[in-house]
Amino acid sequence: MPGPDILAATEQILSAFTPERPNLIPILQAVQGKLGYLPRSAMQAIAGYLRIAPVDVYGVVTFYNQFRLNPPGKHSVKVCLGTACHMKGGYIALDAWQRRLGISPRQTTPDREFDLDTVACVGCCTMAPVTVVDGKPEARVDPTRVDGILLSFGREPPAKDQK
Repeated sequence: MPGPDILAATEQILSAFTPERPNLIPILQAVQGKLGYLPRSAMQAIAGYLRIAPVDVYGVVTFYNQFRLNPPGKHSVKVCLGTACHMKGGYIALDAWQRRLGISPRQTTPDREFDLDTVACVGCCTMAPVTVVDGKPEARVDPTRVDGILLSFGREPPAKDQK
């Protein structure tokens, strides 16, 4: 979304709130709900509306895990790292997703097809390790399963080293 659209959407949301600092988090949630993330220009507009320093807005955004600084991908991948998933290889699944997508948690692929994140627990411990893809839990996710999930989205696994 180009700059002017971001500002127009942000200003529309701001008009529903009084310019008081306690409204900061609800405003951030509303703007992220509309735009999918919190771009710098939106955070600056929010700071100006509330008459606080932009760094204070940035501090809140980076403190809470619910806020995104990058635009989301078309498909959302969330790797569970709760106790059961951790014990059954959640970090191995996370490593496989990172290598296959070429991104770290809280990032989006350059083609904006996938975003990757971690969650503390999705409540599917009997299916550990679990990855939630576009809201659907995928059970017993190992590196081969990661390749299979990506193949279902038309993304081929990386070619093996040929010596």
